[in-house]
Amino acid sequence: MAAPRKQFGQHWLRSEKALNRIVSAAELVDDRAASPSENCVLEIGPGTGNLTRLLLSAARSVVAVEIDRDLCTLLTQKFGRVNNFLLLQGDFLNLDLRTTLASFPTFQKPNKVVANIPYNITGPILEKLLGTIAQPATEPYESIVLLVQKELADRLCAQPGSKAYGALSVRIQYLAACEWICNVPAKAFYPPPKVDSAVVRLRPHCLDQPATDPRQLDTLVRLGFATRRKMLRNNLKSYLDRDHLTHFLEQLEIDPQVRAEDLSVGQWVALSNLLTPTSCSPTP
Repeated sequence: MAAPRKQFGQHWLRSEKALNRIVSAAELVDDRAASPSENCVLEIGPGTGNLTRLLLSAARSVVAVEIDRDLCTLLTQKFGRVNNFLLLQGDFLNLDLRTTLASFPTFQKPNKVVANIPYNITGPILEKLLGTIAQPATEPYESIVLLVQKELADRLCAQPGSKAYGALSVRIQYLAACEWICNVPAKAFYPPPKVDSAVVRLRPHCLDQPATDPRQLDTLVRLGFATRRKMLRNNLKSYLDRDHLTHFLEQLEIDPQVRAEDLSVGQWVALSNLLTPTSCSPTP
């Protein structure tokens, strides 16, 4: 077995139960009538190929991106002759996938992501896959199944009013429906990380009533959660006159003393959509 490298945040998932739950969550149905672009998987950080092995037997194709050159050698030895496997060596965060795949015409752009990603770069990976409130991904994936740190999974799937619900929850849930799949204990890995993990599934979506000014919504969320225990009207006073905010909250039938963590994604959008340039002050 290849030795995990701390610099890349490598921990090999060895639990067959957890691996099978991840593949199941990806919903890779063997449907010969499906479009050639369906059930094409992007795997970020395949490592030693424990998950790759299962994906190759279930998916139409697997495009794996691995930064570790030694692991690329190992993966090539294991799967180099498998027709539905394409290995790209490099940093996923710097990869232009569409341009790169133009050199491999037999491989379609993946419509699903399935990955055990390094915990130290989870935020940048999520942003690359989903985009941001102000600039959502122009070609969203059908589904994204990720093995992440349990604390992060809590935040991604948190509901308004809960301790884990914060700015990240709003930003991600604006872009995708988030579903908790299962817990994965530290002992399921080699070497075991210091924290437990969880599998989540994200389904990128377009809200029925999106923000008319996404940048404004992003600013409101950032300022609103700046100090968690403060009332929203205090956190937003540098951006929005308190009387105006109280008026807008009452229009939405929301308690004027509400805190940021009590507003649903829909309420954040509704509040943003009520604001006009004349009701807002410049952000400091």
